[in-house]
Amino acid sequence: MTHEIRGAFTVMVTAFDSEGRIDLEAQSSFTDWQVNQGIHGLIPLGSTGEFLSMSFSEKEAVAKCVINTVDGRIPVLMGAGAESTEEVIDNVQMSEDLGADGTMIIPPFYSTPTRNELLKHFERISLKSSKPIMLYNNPATANVDLTPDIVAELSYFQNVDFIKESTMDVTRVRDILEFCEGRMEVFGGIMGYESFLSGATGWVAVGSNIMPKEFQQLFLQTCEAQNLTEAKKIYQKILPIIRLVGGHRYVSATKAALKEIGHPVGNPRSPRLPLPSSEMRMLQKILKTVGLL
Repeated sequence: MTHEIRGAFTVMVTAFDSEGRIDLEAQSSFTDWQVNQGIHGLIPLGSTGEFLSMSFSEKEAVAKCVINTVDGRIPVLMGAGAESTEEVIDNVQMSEDLGADGTMIIPPFYSTPTRNELLKHFERISLKSSKPIMLYNNPATANVDLTPDIVAELSYFQNVDFIKESTMDVTRVRDILEFCEGRMEVFGGIMGYESFLSGATGWVAVGSNIMPKEFQQLFLQTCEAQNLTEAKKIYQKILPIIRLVGGHRYVSATKAALKEIGHPVGNPRSPRLPLPSSEMRMLQKILKTVGLL
């Protein structure tokens, strides 16, 4: 089944049990809840999914679990980022073999590649891919900035069709769309609503782990119904959640919130720590404010 890659996509948490092992039963339950809440797509094994703290076999097990649970109902893009080109290619091949609809790939995050190294890295990956690739630009974590002019060059490679633009500068959306001349579609990151208004056709969100229905409704009201009055109401409602998970708490606060609202997925893996008890009152207040408690 071919899915349209458009709308609100959740970059999913990975479920762990009390011993820190992957919990496929909890992962499947969480996946099914996301789909039933109306989310438009799922992205396991991104930064929020703690991919850097997992082995290849664990990532393969989570990917298989999510794809099988979704069972073709919505698109699944698999996080395939890694430091080496060869490892990314292995991740892409694994994802495609399991039936993912595509991959999301952050640049190498330690070697700080040059422009030419970035181009060669993604060219090699694109030649080994048969499904859409979503670039992921987050210079705060990757130490690499995929500026609009670089993105325009990357957009000529086969299957490099999307980008998650996750800086705080929404003019990037405008410039990418202009420079790529129709070869690239943009998904917002942190600035989802603002990115929609600048021409983005989707949003890869952390907060939709917690409020999938409201996040997809924001997309529908903004981009489909073009009812900005209703869209602004939804945006104001979910803004506390966007702020909650927009900083260093993006994994710990998301997992703590999910436990509070009845969808436990365990704690983060070390070196990340669970949300401190001193911050739980703040978390509960936010969940009450948005109507989840």
